[in-house]
Amino acid sequence: MPLPKRRHSKTRGAKRRTHWKLSKPNLVECPHCHEPRLSHQICPHCGWYKGREVVAITETK
Repeated sequence: MPLPKRRHSKTRGAKRRTHWKLSKPNLVECPHCHEPRLSHQICPHCGWYKGREVVAITETK
């Protein structure tokens, strides 16, 4: 297995890692409760997905 003959500089490693960045999640408005939620996921606020209630949300106080 080949190994590098010389050590790579910190700059060279940093140039390679410039594209390792986080992107913010794509939020859409829930058509039922109008809260932001992740697309293609059950709404954590009301429990609805694709026009029907999938999970019954109970409030804990």
